Parts: sequence; C-alpha cells; structure tokens
Amino acid sequence: MPLISFLFCIIAITFTAIFLYRKLNPQGVLILAGLIMLTFAVIFNVQPPVPAKPTGCVVFDLIKIVEETFLGNLSRAGLMIMTIGGYVAFMNHIRATDALVHISMKPLGFFRRYPYLAATIAIPIGQLLFITTPSATGLGLLLVASIYPVLVEIGVSKLTALSVISAATLFDQGPGSANTALAAELIGQTNVAYFITHQLPLVIPTTLVMMALFYFNNKYFDKKESAKIDTRKREETDTPKTTAKPDVPLIFALLPVLPLILLILFSPYVGLFEPPITLNTTTAMIFSLFVAILFVACYTRNLRKTFDSFSSFWNGMGKVFASVVTLIVAAEMFSKGLISLGFIDSLINYSTHIGFSGVAIAVVFAFIIFSAAMLMGSGNAAFFSFGPLLPGIAEQLGMSVYALVLPLQLSASMGRAASPIAGIIVAIAGVAGVSPIELAKRNTLPLIEGFVFLVVYHFITF
Repeated sequence: MPLISFLFCIIAITFTAIFLYRKLNPQGVLILAGLIMLTFAVIFNVQPPVPAKPTGCVVFDLIKIVEETFLGNLSRAGLMIMTIGGYVAFMNHIRATDALVHISMKPLGFFRRYPYLAATIAIPIGQLLFITTPSATGLGLLLVASIYPVLVEIGVSKLTALSVISAATLFDQGPGSANTALAAELIGQTNVAYFITHQLPLVIPTTLVMMALFYFNNKYFDKKESAKIDTRKREETDTPKTTAKPDVPLIFALLPVLPLILLILFSPYVGLFEPPITLNTTTAMIFSLFVAILFVACYTRNLRKTFDSFSSFWNGMGKVFASVVTLIVAAEMFSKGLISLGFIDSLINYSTHIGFSGVAIAVVFAFIIFSAAMLMGSGNAAFFSFGPLLPGIAEQLGMSVYALVLPLQLSASMGRAASPIAGIIVAIAGVAGVSPIELAKRNTLPLIEGFVFLVVYHFITF
C-alpha cells in the first residue's frame, strides 16, 4: 500500500505540473489535486485527514478541511499578506512610493550604470533583515513595498527585482527561525549557539556564491527576454518614469519603509526597550497606515479626500486576497494531500535502502528535502516532516547529528524559493503583478547550483 500511495503522489504531481504549465487556473488545479489525494488517503487508510471538528461524514470532512485551511490562513499569514498588499496599494495611491524612488535615485544614481550589482547587493541586506523579521512572506512583501520600486527604477526588470527579494529569504537562519529552533533542539544546542557555530560558517560562503549566481542568471534572462519584446513596451511596463519630483511632500518617502523601520527598532535582537515591546508585522502595517493617513490629512487639508484615499487600501486588500491568499490556501491543500499519502515518509524509506555510503545518503536526503520544499511550497513543512528522524538516521550512518541536520535545514528553505506555490513567491509576485511560475523558473537554476555548492562545501569542511 505505501508503494501504491507513493506512485499515486507521483502521478498527481505530474498531472498538476502539466496543468500548471498549460496555465490552467492554479487555485483550481491545486485544490482539486489536494482533494483527490486526501480522498485516496482515506481510501488507502494511509494517514487519513481528520478536521479539528469532524462533521460525521467523510465527504463533508474533506470540505471541512478546506474551510479550516482558509480560516487558518486568514488568521495567520492571510491577514498579514492582505494588510501589506493594501498598504502597498495605498502607498502607490498617495504617491509615497514615487517620493521614495525620487529620493533614492540621488545617492543610488551611480547604480544606474550597474543595476544588476545593486540588485545583487540587496540579497545580503535582505538576509540581515530576515534575521530580525523571520517571516519569509512578511519580509518579502515589506521589501516589495520599499526596495522593489527602487530596483526597478534603477533599471532591472520586475522579475530580477523580485528574484533578489526572494533570495534574501533563502536561508532560515537566526534565533527567531522555527527551522532553526527545531534544528538546534535536534542537535542539543541553544538557538543562538547553533546559529553562530554552525549556520553562519556555512551560510556566509554560500551567500557569496548565490550572489554571483543570481547576478549572472538575472542578467542573462533579462537580456534574453528583452530580445523577445518591443523595447518601448518593456520600458513602459518595467521601468516607470518616476525620477521627476512627485507632487507630494518628499517626507512621504518615509512611509513605504516605516513598517520595516518599526519592526527593526522593536525587534528583541535590537533591545532598545526594557521591558521589550513586541510588535508583529500586521500591527506595524496598521500603525503605519494611520500615520500615513495623518500625513495625507495634513497635506490635503480635505477630510473627504483623506477618507476617500482609504478605498485604495481596501481595494488592495481585496486584490491580494483574490490572487494571493486563495493561491496559498490551494497550495496548502496540495501539500496536505502529499503528506496525507505519506509521500515524505515513503521518500525516506526508499532512500535508506539504496545502499549508499553515509555521506552519499546524506546528499540524497538533502536533495529530497530540497525537492519536497519545492513541491509543498514550505520549508517548514518539509523540514518538520523530516527533522525528527534525523538523529536516529545520523546514528545509523555513523555521522554527527549536526553534519546531517545543518545542510537539510538550509536545503529546505532554499527549495521554498524555487516553488511556484510557496507563500513568499505567490505573495510578492501577486503584489507586483507577475506570474509566480515565471518567478520560480527564474530562481530555479541558481538555486540548484547553489544547493550543489552548499552540500559539497559542507561535506568537505565538516
């Protein structure tokens, strides 16, 4: 039965990939595939899904799972994503984004000659921010609101700007990461000790390699794609002419980056306040929204115009819900289907019987978890499904636990950035108005090359 369910997963993945490639509605394809796999999980009795509040009928239980997935996403990442999407729309409406771009162009004018260098430098900067804001989707959307318009104005394409933003979240690192917490627990260290003694020595050289890979990859694809489309059209769509001084006060440039500033200032790692003040992304966005409303009110001195500007925020939230949140829910249903059929467990069982050496099996495991993260769109889901088994596997292979845990933990977050159904890819692509599939395709080659470097470097030096 495990073999049958595993083969069924392969068939489901294949058909899903074909339908997505043919540009069928991704929400419909992913939810249908997930429901079919959940149905077969019930039939095969592998890991049959059970909703938190069963209905008493297996058919309605499956629909209940869809409902609970929607509610769970809305109460967790969904509201945050919608709030950020609304805030980005509001910033565009009041032309605060134009003010930010106008001010940024003065010190960054040099980078007009080297736009891909500027885009590449955004990767380590984003990684530092990721340590203080350990939510890939949240940070990605904050960077779309702040760094993205500047990068596009400098001269790179939308996909290149989004590619380096997603690359900023390649490694789930830092004490605040959930994957770091699990990995540290498996190794028997504190989060901080694991981060300093194990993560950083591997992440730093891999990041340098990834910067070079993304630099040449994005430059190549932009050049290739520019040859296919009319130059005038590309300039109109990819490079908005916003260098002229906007007709709003330049202090409005503070507003797009205000949520990011707040999250950094009130981060527990900065430690400016005692007792510490806890601030999450949604709260920071809503607070920044009210600050922005005050700015608009003082500028327009017109109560009607001030309240009318609110509509752009709600419209932005609705647009993001329709295009992004629904796709994240559909992707989670697809992931639930794979897990319910024991896909990850089967991969582990079959790979342990190959007969490779310890290091070879570890490399296979790293590739499996990288691929699983691509399929499920979640580095956490892939690593949490696999992680608890690693100490026992390491003992059987005669390896130290950290030697097995570390590359697998980092591989999971790398695979996420190559997944067209990952929350961050769907979210930033949706807000920017590009295809998440195209963004994932843009990331895939440098991520595979970077994954190979990470694994080879780790097992040479550990």
